[in-house]
Amino acid sequence: MACELGKLYNKECVLELLLDRTKFECASSFSHLRGFKDLKELNLTENPAYEKPKNEKGDGYIDTNIAPYICPVVGIEMNGKHRFSVLWKCGCVLSDRANKEVKGQICHKCGAPFSPEDIVILNGTEEEVDELYKRMEARRLQAKLEKKSKKAQKHKVPEAAAGSASQEFESATASKLSRIEPGTSQNGLTNGTSSHISKLANGKADSRSRRMNGKTEEAKKPKNGGSVQDNPKASKVYKSLFTTSDLAKNQQNAHWVTFNPQYN
Repeated sequence: MACELGKLYNKECVLELLLDRTKFECASSFSHLRGFKDLKELNLTENPAYEKPKNEKGDGYIDTNIAPYICPVVGIEMNGKHRFSVLWKCGCVLSDRANKEVKGQICHKCGAPFSPEDIVILNGTEEEVDELYKRMEARRLQAKLEKKSKKAQKHKVPEAAAGSASQEFESATASKLSRIEPGTSQNGLTNGTSSHISKLANGKADSRSRRMNGKTEEAKKPKNGGSVQDNPKASKVYKSLFTTSDLAKNQQNAHWVTFNPQYN
């Protein structure tokens, strides 16, 4: 694994460091490692010519001078003589010669896009480490600002929804008031007494009184003592309801033995 400063680590040792820093005397030099997210697992390319060391006779160490990993583009062995770099987005490890000869902003191994700021030189010089440290601070500051902006947007969404709902309610009430009396506003109503409401109440009372007067005039008997049959305003159907009508006089009464419902 590698950090944003281009230093290489063993995965097991890094986990032990993050779990308990008191076990390591040099833990202060790794203060930039806040968690496992600050590390990138390297996507290395194995060397097909490399063979694991076999059990040789004797106590001597036999060096085959073959590195276990190579550059996937140029084929240079990763033996410490050549400079290598890691692309921070995808984790692929390429040689500097491959980055210079094959130009472009697409990874030559996995095809993922990257920017020049994503190139982290492995085991670089002090000047290169200082430059990588500045990039690391800028990247972390940008991540904090993005988190704050996302939180602010989440809080703004319910407020905007509440504001739109209140505006819709106000517009609906205004439309209802405008339907009652065009040309008037909400301020025209003061304490429940307005000229428009009084006009409506007076109009309803007048129409009700007119209806009642019309019904009573038609239904009332003449005050002079005459019968309903002599009233010229009464209809034939209305006159037939009374016993003084000709239909009632000519109608036969029902017999008590053979009751017929057609008779009275």
